[in-house]
Amino acid sequence: MATKSKTSDAKVPVLKGKEAEDKVLDYMKRMNRPFGAVDVSANLKGSVPKAAAQKILVALAERGLLVQKTCGKTTFFVANQANLEDMPAEKLAALEDEYKKLDEENKQLVAESKTLSADVAKLKSAPTDEELAFEIGKVADAIEKAQTHLEPLRAGMPLVSAEECEQLEAEWMRWRKEWVRRRKVFSTFWSLVTDALTPQEARELGEDLGIEQDTGEHGVLEKGPLCSSGSVLGKRRR
Repeated sequence: MATKSKTSDAKVPVLKGKEAEDKVLDYMKRMNRPFGAVDVSANLKGSVPKAAAQKILVALAERGLLVQKTCGKTTFFVANQANLEDMPAEKLAALEDEYKKLDEENKQLVAESKTLSADVAKLKSAPTDEELAFEIGKVADAIEKAQTHLEPLRAGMPLVSAEECEQLEAEWMRWRKEWVRRRKVFSTFWSLVTDALTPQEARELGEDLGIEQDTGEHGVLEKGPLCSSGSVLGKRRR
């Protein structure tokens, strides 16, 4: 039968007497921050129970090793600052130099981090290989179409003169205006004729009379560049 594996977290032994007192005092001096009995016991991983920690803290305060302070109903203890060893000037200067060095290194790391973050942002905004391939394909198709349009010109086909363009423009504007006018006249007349008919009856009447309505191509033409305001054969007037 297989034996049970040991847990990775070994149980912390509970300290008592002088050993527990030294443990608490050393912790309070090392941290040099205000703590309550609950915090001390928890931070020492339960090696000193909460009740014992409270008694030890009170006893250390009575002996002047700690200072006891009360905030409302809560009691805190902190290491007596008068008992702490003064820091030599040489050690303070060394710590100051070390701080300045670390601060400078930190600034360099922050600057490097910003640069790397900017590089990452550029890489994320750049198109992928698949997107580049797709765009290259679109450009290649556009080039091929343009080459096809250029072939007649390269073969010697005469260009359309400015006068011919003006004539085509005039013809286009004239007949488009006539188209729009006739369509309006028909729409007005047809509305009067079919006012008392249902949509199905009106459709049947139109079929009997052989009336041809505008097709989808007419709608596309109306919305296209040729019919846009100020357009001349698809080009804007200047």
